[in-house]
Amino acid sequence: MKIISDIGIQIPQVYLPKAGTDLKKWAVIACDQFTSEPEYWHDVEKIVGDAPSTLNLTFPEVHLEKPGEEDRIKSIQAAMRKYMDEGILQPRDGFIYVERTVGGKTRKGVILCLDLERYDYNKGSSSLIRATEGTIVDRLPPRIKIRQGAAMELPHILVLIDDPNHTVIEPLSAAKSKLEKLYDFDLMLDSGHLSGYAVSGDYETQIVEALRGLAKPETFAAKYGIGKDEPVLLFAMGDGNHSLATAKAIWEKNKSQVGMEHPSRYALVEIENVHDEGLEFEPIHRVLFGLKKDLFAELKKTFGDNLTYAEAPSAEAMIKRVNATQGAKQAIGLVGGGKNFTVVEISHASSNLAVGTIQAFLDDFLKNGGAEKIDYVHGEDVVTRLGWQAGNAGIYLAGMNKSDLFKTVILDGALPRKTFSMGEAREKRFYMEARKIG
Repeated sequence: MKIISDIGIQIPQVYLPKAGTDLKKWAVIACDQFTSEPEYWHDVEKIVGDAPSTLNLTFPEVHLEKPGEEDRIKSIQAAMRKYMDEGILQPRDGFIYVERTVGGKTRKGVILCLDLERYDYNKGSSSLIRATEGTIVDRLPPRIKIRQGAAMELPHILVLIDDPNHTVIEPLSAAKSKLEKLYDFDLMLDSGHLSGYAVSGDYETQIVEALRGLAKPETFAAKYGIGKDEPVLLFAMGDGNHSLATAKAIWEKNKSQVGMEHPSRYALVEIENVHDEGLEFEPIHRVLFGLKKDLFAELKKTFGDNLTYAEAPSAEAMIKRVNATQGAKQAIGLVGGGKNFTVVEISHASSNLAVGTIQAFLDDFLKNGGAEKIDYVHGEDVVTRLGWQAGNAGIYLAGMNKSDLFKTVILDGALPRKTFSMGEAREKRFYMEARKIG
């Protein structure tokens, strides 16, 4: 495949399901969604039945650390080989322009490969491709186990570019009537519509040159008001941080044996423009399950006189107050935990963002046996419903402004983990395209 090394990309060979495949059954949502809602995945299994589906090629994390994990991984790898051998998956070369419409919004993206040699997820990274949040290394081993030895990758990775003048992706939207349509269908379980178009020839060249324009050191320096010697950040992680980190970890482990031209040097992703009007940053909330300690007492012990809290009459009132908080104090909403709906305010916080302040507390709280486990969830209704259940507590957080992302990462480094989400759960990327990696 064609490699454009100066901007760290490869024009991929992508595998798509053959004509006649029921695409509504083929495409399923990212494996790290609905991890505390197994009923969602039961519905997916009923819809798919025995049809060819990416459900058989991926490992929904709702099943992690459950009996049968090894057998499930073997079954996934066998299904990959079967779909290839039987021609269910068919190759095509080139970028793909994609549109995802859900909730009245349309996001636009381009499918391409990123060079893992140009990516570093470690703290303080200055690589061309960077993580936007802290990578939890402990979360990589189960993902490595699934990807190691797999014949294919199916990405739910969304990577952002900062293109305020809309030079890379948006011209394809205007030209899509001239592009070959590869797929166009409704997604399952009220998740909207997905369409994809082949990109080749002059349109392919335009994408490459526009990315090169964003990567010019002088353009980069002027955009962010920094020195011209500051390393360029062209691609910033949006969703799927740990999936890309997993690909990187395997590549670093294997590259001395397989050589620098091996396909596992690259990872298939979708890039999107942070300035896309259809893209919204949603907060990621927390739910504690199986509380063993008094959450409010532990908060008071940690933050002392810097912490104040007041009960709110409803979830709506709590959310409104948290979202409206400005200035030096940081606010979070608490659902349950021995009270109803509470707004907690913290002054003289240790982190610039409320999510960083509360995450540091939660890490210690869990380490010291404060709760059985934590999950990271999307949506006001989910954090309220799960937090309200006996023995649980929900932590509601306000979102961040997406236009601040690149400059914050450039100047301050990676954000606290699980700071933002590109849309809510049903808006997440669906598995559609595959690529050979072994």
